Amino acid sequence: MQTHLAPQFKGTPDGDAAEAILRKCVHCGFCTATCPTYQLLGDELDGPRGRIYLMKQVLEGHVPTRATQLHLDRCLTCRNCESTCPSGVEYGHLIDIVRPIVDDQVERPAREKATRWLLKEGLTSPLFGPAMKLGQALRPLVPAALKGKVPARPGARAHQWPTRTHPRKVLMLMGCVQPAMMPNINSATARVLDAAGIQTVVADEAGCCGAIRTHLNDTEGGPADMRRNIDAWWPLISGGPGALVGIEAIVMNASGCGVTVKAYGHALARDPAYANKAARVSELTRDLSELLPDLVPRLKTKLRLRNLPTQLAFHPPCTLQHGQQLSGGVESHLNALGFDVRLAPNESHLCCGSAGTYSVLQPELAQRLRDRKLANLAPLDAQTIVSANIGCIQHLQTGTSTPVRHWIEVLDDALA
Repeated sequence: MQTHLAPQFKGTPDGDAAEAILRKCVHCGFCTATCPTYQLLGDELDGPRGRIYLMKQVLEGHVPTRATQLHLDRCLTCRNCESTCPSGVEYGHLIDIVRPIVDDQVERPAREKATRWLLKEGLTSPLFGPAMKLGQALRPLVPAALKGKVPARPGARAHQWPTRTHPRKVLMLMGCVQPAMMPNINSATARVLDAAGIQTVVADEAGCCGAIRTHLNDTEGGPADMRRNIDAWWPLISGGPGALVGIEAIVMNASGCGVTVKAYGHALARDPAYANKAARVSELTRDLSELLPDLVPRLKTKLRLRNLPTQLAFHPPCTLQHGQQLSGGVESHLNALGFDVRLAPNESHLCCGSAGTYSVLQPELAQRLRDRKLANLAPLDAQTIVSANIGCIQHLQTGTSTPVRHWIEVLDDALA
């Protein structure tokens, strides 16, 4: 695709990066066929190819409109288009460059700005935990429209953490909302790794991975979250005084965090103080499913599947299958452990509609995608739906009575 960048973008790092991405696009339209929002709306401008044209216009100096902003807002950033693009167009990086440019030129309505600010500051705040506990205590009184955003109180086991030490160690990011909303995911991860002879270490100073602020176009707050996490982890992984011996990886049990932390090296590449550290952190980062080849032989003789639900429907999050390009690992390894894990017979590649804060900002589209996903999972008649990202789990659970859990929790139950 030929481009003629406007003077304010030409020769800048973001402009050069965007131009290189645009030049790879050959207008083929393969991306349109796998775009969730195009499937729902049938509008070329609500598909990747149309949005690429809009972004190209902005970078060439055309003044964006509110309509431009809305079409970009409707993008889930699921990156399904990247999985099907024959030219290797890095659509996710392109839209991350252009969205803040559009926001700088198009004023959002006051209510929309307030909602986005509350999401950005509220979900990453230390006050989120106490607020969630209050919401859980008052859950019977919460309006139906909000009840789905407040999961029931976790059981006591959700806070049971293993106490053994092991020579093998991994760092784990607890996340921003996960400890308050679904703490059992983190403790189950630690228990399963403990059973395999691996100790889970947490740096208390680490917090939100940076995804929330980044996807809400906070170009300063997102990198600040990343730097804070690097500062929290670096003393433990640097090999210097105080470093922990045996740290093998930084493990992510939320694929949305994983895809973000794996991109720290890219996001901070132009920061001389953090570029090398960020690259090292990205190099060490592993999605939890990437540990399964090592875990399976260590756990196989310890599992007790009797009287447990073993028929599982797996929803692979977009951040796992498209963002991290990790497909098949969860299903194949859980099947090797004696579970019966299957994908939806149709559209397993499509987004469920969660997409971070998308389900709050675009509720109508998110619910339609959720219902479509659940309808495609229904023929499996599974006892439990499993996924690999807290956002997908919470979002899908609002539309079904079938339990929706993280796959590590099911594995933890079998060990218990």
